[in-house]
Amino acid sequence: MRSSTFLLAAFAALVSASDVADLTKSSFKDFADQPLGLVEFFAPWCGHCKALAPHYEEAATILKKDNIPIAKVDCTVETELCSSQGVNGYPTLKVFRRGEAADYGGSRKTDGIVSYMKKQALPAVSEVTSSNHDEFKSADKVVIIAYADESDETTKSTFNNFADLYRDDYLFGLSTEPAAAAAANVKTPAVVLYKSFDEGRNELSGKITDDSLFVFAKEHSVPLLDEISPDNFATYAEAGIPLAYIFIESSNPKRESIVKALEPVAREHKGKVNFVWIDANKFSDHAKSLNLGEPKWPAFAIQDISKMTKYPLDQAKAVDHDTVSSFVKDFVGGKISPSIKSQKAPVQDEPVFVLVADEFEKVVDEDKDLFVEFYAPWCGHCKKLKPIYDTLGERFANVRSKLTIAKFDATENDLPASAGFKVSGFPTLKFRPSGSKEWIDYSGDRSLESLAEFIEANATKDLSTPDDPEKELEGKTEVKSDRHVEL
Repeated sequence: MRSSTFLLAAFAALVSASDVADLTKSSFKDFADQPLGLVEFFAPWCGHCKALAPHYEEAATILKKDNIPIAKVDCTVETELCSSQGVNGYPTLKVFRRGEAADYGGSRKTDGIVSYMKKQALPAVSEVTSSNHDEFKSADKVVIIAYADESDETTKSTFNNFADLYRDDYLFGLSTEPAAAAAANVKTPAVVLYKSFDEGRNELSGKITDDSLFVFAKEHSVPLLDEISPDNFATYAEAGIPLAYIFIESSNPKRESIVKALEPVAREHKGKVNFVWIDANKFSDHAKSLNLGEPKWPAFAIQDISKMTKYPLDQAKAVDHDTVSSFVKDFVGGKISPSIKSQKAPVQDEPVFVLVADEFEKVVDEDKDLFVEFYAPWCGHCKKLKPIYDTLGERFANVRSKLTIAKFDATENDLPASAGFKVSGFPTLKFRPSGSKEWIDYSGDRSLESLAEFIEANATKDLSTPDDPEKELEGKTEVKSDRHVEL
């Protein structure tokens, strides 16, 4: 009996031990500032998080031997921390290097996590010599090589740090051999971006800084005018430059001539707007999301992904050099307002306020606390939440002068850029305290009591005192006075 008790206690101790660090707001910075680490942002109720957990634990134990730390953050507890890291769904995994975050791009199985993080631990920069120079510069679609003197520690350090951050995007090399610089026909210090498209190479010379490297790579690492698809969309999205789409069928016999005619426009605005063409038959839904309402091709639109804005060209106009050139010049000059899709504001006869894009900024600016569900009509979780959310609206109906419980159909309304966030999953629930521009994510369970407790905990107004019934009655009398006269 004693032996069994001892074995059970020992087993329990083994089970409870974990090589995954639990981070809080106070301990997060020290972890993130390390040379390399992986963090999972999770919620205890999340099914995908539960499925990941044993793989994550096992990977942490294996990677501990390689001094690669792994941690997790409970977003139902550390709501402010998760919000500051842009966490919109669970689990979210991020790789941290010296305080800088990058999205995790590996699988969620033990072997995949271990393999991905071991690769992340390898040097981001390869040594380039005169003997391997020609082979290395053509080893990938985009290759970035820095040429520096052996004693130039500043340039080498700056380049290595940049390569650490963007190791998943480009192939990096560093050469300190004068013969290699001569082969590249550059004077040190210099950075050359070699590519298998357009002009073949671009050069950055003089003092090399973090900012100059970022702008240089962003401007020259994508083709002047290429086809975009799910395979390369991330490259354009991460560039941070507005994206101009030519929607046209890949089978259209005029496709090549139309694209060719727009190349001078793309060249004129290189570094300010990236141009692509996209198969309109395959990606007609994306055209709709850019507010191109008719399946009429070719069509043209600009999307500023970073600002979450879209600028469709009037589909009654031709997609040709002159029309597109004028439109893009106006866009770059700030003369075009973004297109905002919005439903018409309905008569508010539901327990929950129906928020539409046209009224978004007005409602946000009201002197009230605001709780919003961003939903999609087809979403099963949203349908399940609806009766609970309606009851929530009824529960706080007597304090409508202090609190608005609202819902926003994100499939029929665009979020204005002023919102400052994107909705990537449904339902998304957010609270905006009165007088603040900051939104607080709700990440608890979707029970009525939990939702109500969250609102009461974050409210800036006194929700314990109901609105004055007499004032409400006076307001209603004023609004309905004409109808009263008719009666």
